[in-house]
Amino acid sequence: MLLRLNTADPRPLHEQVAGAVRRAIAEGECAPGDRIPPARDLAGALGVNANTVLRALRVLRDEGLLEFRRGRGVTVAEGAGGRSGLLDRVRGLVEDGARLGYSKADLIEMIRELP
Repeated sequence: MLLRLNTADPRPLHEQVAGAVRRAIAEGECAPGDRIPPARDLAGALGVNANTVLRALRVLRDEGLLEFRRGRGVTVAEGAGGRSGLLDRVRGLVEDGARLGYSKADLIEMIRELP
């Protein structure tokens, strides 16, 4: 799993780590049942404290993306959403927008305006 953090990103580090792991799962780099490297290894690779990684992993566990199992470590949960699920939601958004008279460009502009 290749994870990178953006040093210019103003979000807290644990949110950035959680986002990087979410994206790896969404892109299929980690499939359901796959083990996530130990927090200490991830922390070393990302140049952050292990507690920061543990906090991010707990957030992902609470979201249902990861499972913590004694003796097995941290694994990707069955049914963890991937890119295809996200694309389905985007298609639905585009369809809803079209029904309301918004173009894709209008939706993109709305997204850009989000904080």
